[in-house]
Amino acid sequence: MEGTPEKNGRMPAWYWLVLPPLLMLLFTMFLNRGDDTLAYSDFKRVLQAGKVEEVRIAGPAITGTVRDDSLAEVLTSEQVSRLGYAGAGKRSFHTVRVEDPSLVPELEKAGVHFAAEPESTWLGAALSWLLPLLFFFWIWQAMGKGGGIGRWALDIGKSRARVYAEKQTGVTFDDVAGIDEAKEELMELVAFLKQPEQYQRLGGRIPKGVLIVGAPGTGKTLLAKAVAGEAGVPFFSMSGSEFVEMFVGVGAARVRDLFAQAEAKAPCIIFIDELDAIGKVRGLDLSGGSEEHGQTLNQLLVEMDGFNSSKGVILLAATNRPEILDPALLRPGRFDRHIAIDRPDLKGREQILAVHARRVKLGPGVNLAAIAGRTPGFAGADLANVVNEAALLAARKGREQVEMDDFDEAIERIVGGLERKNRVMNPREKETVAYHEAGHALVAEMRPNADRVAKISIIPRGVAALGYTRQQPTEDRYLLKKSELLDRLDVFLGGRVAEELVFGDVSTGAQNDLQQATDMARHMVAQYGMSERLGLVAFEEVRSPLLGPNVQPERKAYSERSAEAIDIEVARLLGEAHHRVRVTLSGKRALLDLLAQTLLQKESLDRAAFEALLGSRAALLPGPQEQHLESVEQ
Repeated sequence: MEGTPEKNGRMPAWYWLVLPPLLMLLFTMFLNRGDDTLAYSDFKRVLQAGKVEEVRIAGPAITGTVRDDSLAEVLTSEQVSRLGYAGAGKRSFHTVRVEDPSLVPELEKAGVHFAAEPESTWLGAALSWLLPLLFFFWIWQAMGKGGGIGRWALDIGKSRARVYAEKQTGVTFDDVAGIDEAKEELMELVAFLKQPEQYQRLGGRIPKGVLIVGAPGTGKTLLAKAVAGEAGVPFFSMSGSEFVEMFVGVGAARVRDLFAQAEAKAPCIIFIDELDAIGKVRGLDLSGGSEEHGQTLNQLLVEMDGFNSSKGVILLAATNRPEILDPALLRPGRFDRHIAIDRPDLKGREQILAVHARRVKLGPGVNLAAIAGRTPGFAGADLANVVNEAALLAARKGREQVEMDDFDEAIERIVGGLERKNRVMNPREKETVAYHEAGHALVAEMRPNADRVAKISIIPRGVAALGYTRQQPTEDRYLLKKSELLDRLDVFLGGRVAEELVFGDVSTGAQNDLQQATDMARHMVAQYGMSERLGLVAFEEVRSPLLGPNVQPERKAYSERSAEAIDIEVARLLGEAHHRVRVTLSGKRALLDLLAQTLLQKESLDRAAFEALLGSRAALLPGPQEQHLESVEQ
C-alpha cells in the first residue's frame, strides 16, 4: 500500500498518536516492577539495630546500603534474599518513605551517612527515557528508509552528476557565438545522436570522447550544454573535483556509477568539467591523496575503454590546463577529438556582445562593433560582464536605456578597476602623474607602429593605478614585427623619460612599465632571435602549449656566458629605446607641457579631445633630430 512506511519512507500520523502513550506505559511498568525490596518498618528495624551503612533520600524513595553481617538477627532469610548484593559485605536496599519526622534524628543518632537528592517529576523521568528512545528511533528510521545519515553512508559511492532532461539545459547553438569552428565540430556529434544510422552505414565510428580546451571564460561549458540542448538527450554534468572524497575508492566508485547511469539512459551525453582535477599525470602528486587520484583516473580510463559509443553515449570534457593531463587520456580511442577554443577575434566579440545584449535595452547610439574594438583580448565571460556592468551603471544613473558611455565606463572599470576620485594626491604627485601619462600618449602617437591612444586619465583606479593611457588597436594582430616591438618598447618608456625631462628626477610610478619593457626585450633576444649579436638562436622555450608535452621543471638550456650576453643585449635594447624616446619628447616639449597641463585641469581626455589638443597631423611629424635618429637606426 502507498501509505505504508515501506513505500514512501514516512511514518503515518496514527503511528505518532499511538507511540508516545505506548512508551509511557512501558516506562510506568518498568518503574513499578519489583516495587521496594524492603518494607519501611523493616528498614526502621535494621536502622535501630545499627546495620545501615548509607542512605540516599530522593523524594518518596529511600535507597542505600546495609552491612551484611548478622542481618539474620533482624530480617528473615526471604527479606535478606530480596536485598541486592553491593560487594564488600554490603547489600543494597530500596524502600518507599512514609511520613516520619523522626527519621532524620534517628539517622543522626545512628551515625549513618545520608544525603538527599532533588525530587524528579514523572515528566522529567519520562523525558529522560523518551528522548533517547526517539533519537535512536530516528537513526533507525533514517538508515532503514535511505534518508539522512543512512542515505549519506549508502550513497557515498554514487555519482553526484546533475542530470538534465531533454531541453532542460536551456542552451542551444544560438546562444553560442564567436567560436564558429568549434560549433561546427560539435554539430557532427548532434547529428550522430539524432541520426546515428547515417554514420554507421559506412562503417564510421563517432568519437568516444571530445576534449574541449581553452582559456577560462571562453565558453567551454556553455558549448557542452548547447550540444545537449540541440541533441535533445539527457545530459550528465559533473565537475572533476566531485569525484574525489576523503575516503579512498569513492572516486572510482562514482566513475563506475556515472557510466552505468549513462548507459541506462543512452543516447546521452556525459560532461566532465575541469578534467584536470582527476586527469593529471600520475606519479607527480606527492601528497597523501595520490592513491585516491590514481584509482579514480584508472577507473575512468577503464570505463572509456569499456563503453561503446555506438550506443549513443558520448563523453565531453573541458579543461584549461591540458599540459598536465595524463597522456593515456589523450590517446585515440579515449579522447579522439581535441577542440581548442581561443579568445574571440573582433568579429567574434561583436557576435558575443549581440548575444548578451538581447535582454538589455540599448540606446540608439550604441555601436557593438565599436565596443568589440575596444575590448581586445576579452573572452566570452569578460564580454558578458561588460554588458552586465553597463546595464547596472545605467540603472544606477536612472536611465531608461544603456548608452555608449555606460559601456565605456564598464570597460574601464573592468580593465583598470573602480574609480577612486576620493583619493587625495598632493599637487606635486598629481603633476608627476600628468606628465607621466602625457609622455606615454605622445610617444604612442609619434610611433607609426604603435596602437592609437583612446583615452588618457589621471584619475586613480583600483589599488595602485594613479593614472592610465588606454590604447586601442585598429585590428586583431597575430604576428608582430621587430619594428612594431621596438615602437612598443618606446611607449613603455615614455612615462619614465617624461619625468626625467621635466623634473630631473624619477618616481616609482614606472615600475610596471619597466617590468613590461624588460620582459618584451628579453623575449626579443631569448625567444624571437631578434638580436644581431646573438644570432638566430632561441634560448628560451615559449611555454604556451594547448595539447603539447607535459610541463617539465624549468632549466637553462644555455651557458652562463650566453646568459651574460642575453643580459647585455636586453640592456642595449632598453638603452637605445630610452635614447629614442628622450629625443622625441625633447623635440615635442611644448606639446608635452600643454597635454600635461590640460590633464591637470580636466583629469581625462578621450580620443577626440586629444586630437583637438594636438592640432594638425603636421605637428606630429618628426623633427630634424628624430629624422636623423631614424636614418641612423635604418
